[in-house]
Amino acid sequence: MRVRDLLAPGAPRLRLLAAEEELDRQVSGVMTTDLHDPGRYLHGGELVLTGMLWRTAPADSERFVRTLAAGGAVALAAGEAEVGPVPEDLVEACRRHRMPLLAVPDDIAFGTVTEFVGRQVSADRAADLAALVDRHRLLVSAAGGGGLDAVLDLLGGDLDLDCWVLGPTGAVIAGPADRLPAGDRDQLVRAHLTARRQHRRPPHRVRLAAGTYSLLPAPAAAPAPSTPAPSPLADWVLVVAGDVTEWTAKRQQLAENLARLVAAERHRRDEGRRLRRRLADELLALLRRDAEPAEIGRTLYASSAMTARDEGPGSGATAAAGAWLVLSAEGAGLPEGAVRAVLEEALDGAADRALVAGAGTGAVVVMPAPQDGPVAAEALRELLAPLEAGLGAEGRITLGVSAPAREAAGLRGALEEARHAGRIAASRAGRVRVAGPEELASHVLLLAAVPDEVRRAFRSRLLDTVIAYDLEHQGDLVRTLEAFLRSDGSWTRCAAQLHVHVNTLRYRIGRIEELTGRDLSRLEDRVDFYLALELA
Repeated sequence: MRVRDLLAPGAPRLRLLAAEEELDRQVSGVMTTDLHDPGRYLHGGELVLTGMLWRTAPADSERFVRTLAAGGAVALAAGEAEVGPVPEDLVEACRRHRMPLLAVPDDIAFGTVTEFVGRQVSADRAADLAALVDRHRLLVSAAGGGGLDAVLDLLGGDLDLDCWVLGPTGAVIAGPADRLPAGDRDQLVRAHLTARRQHRRPPHRVRLAAGTYSLLPAPAAAPAPSTPAPSPLADWVLVVAGDVTEWTAKRQQLAENLARLVAAERHRRDEGRRLRRRLADELLALLRRDAEPAEIGRTLYASSAMTARDEGPGSGATAAAGAWLVLSAEGAGLPEGAVRAVLEEALDGAADRALVAGAGTGAVVVMPAPQDGPVAAEALRELLAPLEAGLGAEGRITLGVSAPAREAAGLRGALEEARHAGRIAASRAGRVRVAGPEELASHVLLLAAVPDEVRRAFRSRLLDTVIAYDLEHQGDLVRTLEAFLRSDGSWTRCAAQLHVHVNTLRYRIGRIEELTGRDLSRLEDRVDFYLALELA
């Protein structure tokens, strides 16, 4: 800002007393002082606010103004609350040293002036940074340069503005991860996906315990002009600390340019995935036609060679020599390609050597098995859990996980195993459903192979009367039945688990037997009830 901005409409009511010809000086900050010699604290560009308590004689004015001019101060604002009107000797000293002099009336607080200057200077810096970010965006688009972390560090250092770029599962792509806890990231991406599903216009504002955040989407570009836009489930999201709707126009422009930069970086990253996608599609085609292990091995080797190129010598050889997992995913109520894009983003940090192939509305993933143990189905479900907010009432993602395959020849069987696990996952409730290889030897595999209408009829015949009784009488019979079966029919253990008397438990079990015509002392009837509850 310039000194003359302190006299513009909307500024505090200051009066100009001297050096009108110097009002175009640039103000970089404010210093409030009543020291006799403030020169050592001046860095240049300051508006100096003073209550004139340093003045004990007219000669003091000349010495004080001379010190300000030597230190690079651009203007002096003298407050009239303490010692009254600005003395003429101070006005004359400012004229001699060509120092703009402003009078601050006694009803204007120094804090008001300081706040006004701070807002103006911050807006100017934001405008400069907005231009810088815009130039950086153009460089990224034209030359493929990266550096999101560097830009976010610049904003944090110059404007004290915290920004992050998050993936759809809450992973930090850029920004200070240690300043945004995992729980907050989960809430932010869920809020973003909910807003996108409801077609609300950005920026989306979220209030958390740590403060208010603004969310701006950075969606992926369509692979080709004729193809539909990718699903919002695969969005990156720019998170900005604060409510951008309350910012000045220049500062809002900064946020918008930064969102464009993030989108450009996203597009550059997606372009770099094209070769890996082609390899993934080729590998899936080989597995589907039961190709020779040597052909499959060559594709895996090409993928490993790419990893070695990207991550350094040795990493590719390790990946090629290790075991592989296969994930079979299917989407319901989602556009074609959405599940593939979602899994690419979700697995980018945890398994960046994954090959993700498109399979209609689903996807197939071939990825190196972790060396520290199996991939737990529950861990994958938790990883994908934030996506539930963007799936809507009809959207579903089911995922089956195979056991590790030690060589290329075993990938075909691993794919079948993953598909069977996917059928188990599909039989469950929830919007994100995952099943692993440990469940393939259980009764659940048999249930997954039974047609839906048969499973619904079986469950209805056993449990409908019990559920209806609970709804009418709040009898808690279904929960009692589940606890009784988990306790292997032990009356005392079940009663303790439910915190009821054994006689109450016996009454409830008797009521279940009366409603269903079954006998829970018989193994066959217990098995039927157990299976019916599994189908819930």
